[in-house]
Amino acid sequence: MQLDEQRLRFRDAMASLSAAVNVVTTAGEAGRCGITATAVCSVTDTPPSVMVCINANSAMNPVFQGNGKLCINVLNHEQEIMARHFAGMTGVTMEERFALSGWQQGALGQPVLKGSLASLEGEISQVQTIGTHLVYLVEIRNITLSPQGHGLIYFKRRFHPVMLEMEVAV
Repeated sequence: MQLDEQRLRFRDAMASLSAAVNVVTTAGEAGRCGITATAVCSVTDTPPSVMVCINANSAMNPVFQGNGKLCINVLNHEQEIMARHFAGMTGVTMEERFALSGWQQGALGQPVLKGSLASLEGEISQVQTIGTHLVYLVEIRNITLSPQGHGLIYFKRRFHPVMLEMEVAV
């Protein structure tokens, strides 16, 4: 199997791996930006740490690294349009994305999206280059949780809501 074919098969296989949809944001002296990301996972709870992977060619990497802080906004099922905006699927500029309603400044000064299932603000402690991506290790300093909402996942290159079962009154 040639390298290009193997790479494409790997991408197809990863499309079968459903993942939570997040908008990762940053704000500070280096600027303000955000990106939709599914390559996000917990690392440890002591200290609370998360791993975020971003393509090394992204123009946003210098902003994330320059600010040294970020916020992982775990989207709910009603925030798919925000995922599309921050994935660059709608043609909306970065400034227009942050001008949309729902943004507030978090405890660490990072853009927090109201209504997200969770917003995790943290400091970037390490950045590693692995192949085509930069892997950010982030120590979480502030967590905001929403008591309501259903999940949003990305599966087979499409967004899908994940609904909790509702209790039926008897």
